[in-house]
Amino acid sequence: MTFFRQYIAPMLIVLIFLVALVAVTARAFLPSDLSAPAPIDDISFLLSVILFF
Repeated sequence: MTFFRQYIAPMLIVLIFLVALVAVTARAFLPSDLSAPAPIDDISFLLSVILFF
């Protein structure tokens, strides 16, 4: 258990952090149309989601 706490768990935390860092950084290199938020086509669907949650 000590081996897991001292070596494996910190390595997993660092790996998760690095994957998240790469994912966030990759957004800077996407074309402008892919890095924009998705358009909302149906406003009635959005209102029903907001009202019923």
